[in-house]
Formats: sequence, structure tokens, C-alpha cells
Amino acid sequence: MLESAFFVTRTKAGICLNRLESRPVDRTIGLRSDHIVWLTNPQSVAHYPDRLRRVSYRDPEDGRVLVFLTNNLDLPALVIAQLYKLRWRVELFFKWIKQNLRIKHFFGTTDNAVKTQVWIAIGVYVLVAIVHKELRLELSLSQILQILSVNAFEQVPVRELVTKAAAQDEQPIPCKQLMLWPL
Repeated sequence: MLESAFFVTRTKAGICLNRLESRPVDRTIGLRSDHIVWLTNPQSVAHYPDRLRRVSYRDPEDGRVLVFLTNNLDLPALVIAQLYKLRWRVELFFKWIKQNLRIKHFFGTTDNAVKTQVWIAIGVYVLVAIVHKELRLELSLSQILQILSVNAFEQVPVRELVTKAAAQDEQPIPCKQLMLWPL
């Protein structure tokens, strides 16, 4: 299974490479170059002695040139660039889960414990998204999640909980601040 695993990563500034081979690219689709390379820094070679592939791509959305390294020598260069872009979508998804579903640390270290906690978080996210869509709520998913977590044991329909919470948000909170000096 692991022999079929590969990585795609951005290159760091100042990385030292030797080009072994250049491959043709279609520059009309954003590709700039596709090279087979070796790492030249002795410390880098000690960590990764095999050949790598360096793909340069100009993002049509913002015009930035992105340079990727991968150990996959077979996939088309454009697919390598697209995989990196999709990887960012996955990372943004997990960032949202960490921020909104409060996975700050894992309760266990085994594969099963981590997978269980992530699947629970994904399940909660999907349920909140379904409630948001089905009830056509104007609140954000984070606000809905907060309302549900505060009222977890209430036997009240969700629409009623949300309406009640929205009404409370609109009411001004009376100021109970002590004044040190009278006005």
C-alpha cells in the first residue's frame, strides 16, 4: 500500500537542485516547466536520495508562479498542480473543523481514536449544514453550532431555539457596569 503513496509539496526558497531531464509542457494551460531533478545539498540527499520531479505552474486566478516537488514521475504535470490546489481545499476544510468543532487535541493516539474523533466532527458538521439548509437559516454554521451546543439537552425544535436565540441577540443588554464617578 505505501509503495503507491506519493507527495506533492511546494518548494522552499533557496533549494538546491540539479536538473537531470526536461519534459515538454503545454504553456497555454499555465504550465511553465516539468523537470526531473536531484537534491544537491548533502543533508537533503541523506533524507531523500531518490529523483524528484519539479513542476512550475502559473496560477491563472492570481498570476503567481508556483513550483512543486513530487516523487510521482508518472502523472501529467497539470494533475500535479491540481492535486496541490485540491490539497489546500482539504486543509481549509480541516482548519474549519478545528476552529468550529473544537478539535484542539485528540483524546487518543491510536488510528482508531483519531479516526473516530474526526468522523464525529465531520458528522456534526454535516448535520449542522443540513439544519442550516433545510431550515433556510440566515445564521452562520458557527452560530447554529453554538446555539445547539448551549441547548443540547433542551427538548425544543431547532427552529424555535434559533428564533429564540436570534430574538435575544436583538435585545439590548442592560448595562450593569459600576460607575466609579457619577456623571
